[in-house]
Amino acid sequence: MIVTRGITKVYNIGPVEIKAVDGLDISIEAGEFLSIVGPSGSGKTTLLHLIGLLDVPTSGSVSIDGQEAGALSPKELTRLRREKLGFVFQEFNLLPVLGARENVELPLRYLKVPSQERHRRAMEALEMVGLTNRADNRPSQLSGGERQRVAIARALVTDPVLVLADEPTGELDTHNTCKVIELMRDLNRETGQTFAIVTHDSMVADYTRRVITLRDGKVESDIAGLEKDPVCEADAEDIR
Repeated sequence: MIVTRGITKVYNIGPVEIKAVDGLDISIEAGEFLSIVGPSGSGKTTLLHLIGLLDVPTSGSVSIDGQEAGALSPKELTRLRREKLGFVFQEFNLLPVLGARENVELPLRYLKVPSQERHRRAMEALEMVGLTNRADNRPSQLSGGERQRVAIARALVTDPVLVLADEPTGELDTHNTCKVIELMRDLNRETGQTFAIVTHDSMVADYTRRVITLRDGKVESDIAGLEKDPVCEADAEDIR
């Protein structure tokens, strides 16, 4: 579904050349639930940006659902990103003047989906994350965990082939980290939605079935068939 071939990203800082990503070959299949880990500066966020078509590789290629990104015009590239990819960011990136449902609807507005259909699909996405009762609340009226659940609903509303999450629990405490990552895993199991999660948190990585470890822009290890089963606080209110 997602294939990178020899992708490299080079930054030039004065006379110094830095390879943030150095010749990576990675494939992500439909229905996977994986994490990308590594020390600071290992290239994991750069890799996510390249896979997510938010940046262009210096060399190599990225294919999404059979389409070679490098062969597309800027307009076609934007369309591919909006239709095929969903994003969850560390800092939520919700518009403060909009309610939860309106924030979830935004990707559909860019795709020119009619208003009634936007409303229906946004409410379905909020139902998936257990927040239909908070549809009219603005971000300032939501907890950190709730805001991230709205961000997950927004990422899912276009039914993307891949959801890319960049440190999605970085702003959350341990309890909400546990509950949000459990939600993402449950959605993967129930709907077959594909998730790739960049994280520095070993607890988050423990939830995933495949862990790609980067170091100095290269793949240090790529281990599948994992997935421990950490347990959240027994007395905590369930997120769903």
